[in-house]
Amino acid sequence: MIGLIGGTGFADFPALTDVRTETVRTPYGDVNTTHGVLEGTDVVFVCRHGDPPTLPPHSINYRAIVDALASLGVTRIYAVNAVGGIDPALGLADLVIPDQIIDYTWGRSHTFYDDSIHHIEFTFPFSESLRQHVIGNADCLEPGVLHAAGVYGCTQGPRLETAAEIRRLAQDGCTVVGMTAMPEAALARERDLEYAGLSVIVNKAAGLDGEAIEIDGIGAALKLGIERARTLIQRCVATH
Repeated sequence: MIGLIGGTGFADFPALTDVRTETVRTPYGDVNTTHGVLEGTDVVFVCRHGDPPTLPPHSINYRAIVDALASLGVTRIYAVNAVGGIDPALGLADLVIPDQIIDYTWGRSHTFYDDSIHHIEFTFPFSESLRQHVIGNADCLEPGVLHAAGVYGCTQGPRLETAAEIRRLAQDGCTVVGMTAMPEAALARERDLEYAGLSVIVNKAAGLDGEAIEIDGIGAALKLGIERARTLIQRCVATH
């Protein structure tokens, strides 16, 4: 079964048919899920910010979400994140399929192994086979809008970053900045789930154009980018 995790601007998946909802109870909390069929395949959709979406990034119950998906028999996860673009080559509403993460978060419940010693291998935090499947289906999008690699800098939120913080992230090698890929990706690895991220560029990261970010201006890029992400995910599910 395939799991879909939506984020900001991605609270549902209208293309699903035979839809039903289920509250999944886990040791970490309850998760509202939407079951449906997409391109003939059973999928489970979760909005990580809640249903309705009210949770800021640092308050999301990442453990409950990943555990719920695993308990339902999900083996592959496509996760969508709204991000800021650090790499100047990234355009608004472009999609990045990151291959690396740098985690700048703190204080989040980030492992299923609080009471035992268990080290996961995390050299390559995203499933390479699933990443390549996404990249291989990018011909359903306009040319040039998908970027096949990137480094996701995951910050704590919920505030946006300062210009100095973005300069630091750029020096560290980050090409996009968001708030939700960690600990989600690591928890998926702990549950042996294939996990790929689709990062939607909704703004230029702080200070890159010499001006403050206009929050009200993010909406148009978010809407177009999410439409592209839905199109790409639907193609990926159809070609599994």
